[in-house]
Amino acid sequence: MNAPVTLPGCSQPDSAQEARPVLRERGQREVFCGLTGIVWLHRKMQDAFFLVVGSRTCAHLLQSAAGVMIFAEPRFATAIMEERDLAGMVDAQDELDRVVTRLLDRRPDIKTLFLVGSCPSEVIKLDLAKAAERLGAQHMPNVRILNYSGSGIETTFTQGEDACVTALVPVMPAESADAPKQLLIVGALPDIVEDQFLRLFDQLGIDNVGVLPARDARNLPPVGPNTCYLLAQPFLADTAMALEGRGAKRIDALFPFGAEGTTGWLHAAAAEFGIDEAHFNAVVAPGRERAKRAIGHARGALEGKRISFLPDSQLEIPLARFLATELGMEPVEVGTPYLHRAHCAQELDLIPPSARISEGQHVDRQLDRVRADKPDLTVCGLGLANPLESEGFSTKWAIELVFSPIHGFDQAGDLAELFARPLRRRDVLEV
Repeated sequence: MNAPVTLPGCSQPDSAQEARPVLRERGQREVFCGLTGIVWLHRKMQDAFFLVVGSRTCAHLLQSAAGVMIFAEPRFATAIMEERDLAGMVDAQDELDRVVTRLLDRRPDIKTLFLVGSCPSEVIKLDLAKAAERLGAQHMPNVRILNYSGSGIETTFTQGEDACVTALVPVMPAESADAPKQLLIVGALPDIVEDQFLRLFDQLGIDNVGVLPARDARNLPPVGPNTCYLLAQPFLADTAMALEGRGAKRIDALFPFGAEGTTGWLHAAAAEFGIDEAHFNAVVAPGRERAKRAIGHARGALEGKRISFLPDSQLEIPLARFLATELGMEPVEVGTPYLHRAHCAQELDLIPPSARISEGQHVDRQLDRVRADKPDLTVCGLGLANPLESEGFSTKWAIELVFSPIHGFDQAGDLAELFARPLRRRDVLEV
């Protein structure tokens, strides 16, 4: 029996909307593992390299997910654990030292090396934290060596980014005692989106802005009590905790999806930094109106349509808010792998009370509810999309929402089109 719960680690509800019931489920799961985050993180941190300590399956996953050709020089690889490693016939730490030394000799451009744990390395209790500490002592100051877990055991794939960015927080420099107030944007964004946000903050008059993760992983912004951070992604709970452990303060805001979400995100920062309201409106108005016009092209295909989200990326709550408030869709069920009430409080307030909010996954029960609800569109993982399509349901691949630029004003129209396209395809095929 699934009962409404208050999730541990989150603030107690202090309003009727925050107290809305959440259906908590545990059972069979259908998600990628945290190694998938390397696909976008290795593009973001241009001086970093990701060495996965795992199996051939891990290597095949990364190679296929990234679409890297055999002659490419990507900034990730897999130190493949063979049968003798798993059987304890060799010293895995010695083997890892050998692989890392060979890698760094071959790739002198690497300035930050992440040792990434996987299910196999965690099953045999390979201590990558100790390995990173030992190897770091050997190779600093030329190379900083960090570690995090990308294991898929009891996690979802976006938590790979959370674990990676959390690993960066302890090595961020401390603010000086007289440091000016700083805004920190937290979350890996495509470079073009990051540049758009930085321009907007500069126009607003907020010029001391850092980004985490930085494009240069060895040139991290400082952090301390004068740092206020904005989450750009809703799946960075551990990173937020680590930043607050360093003295930083979170700015509560909507997430920057759509015209209104982006406006709310920017406004929260402007209010924190004392930006004049008239000046804020003057700076933001052109982008907001441009986003509204772009979104409007998809409204005819989406307005009044019913949508269900199966848990996948942790983007589900803010995306459901965007679709409901800006495109007139009706969320039937909004499922998310993990729900952080404090970070998503404003989003939850704007999702219609009729929507069912669920946390966790039990695939069979959720598929039964989709069949009973009969939504016009179901957002789900790749493994569930084809079976649902065969039953006559229109689906949207959730993974595409992670790999596509969807934040900010200039991407709002593209975000709306990602949901409109499957419904237009359905209409064409039915003719």
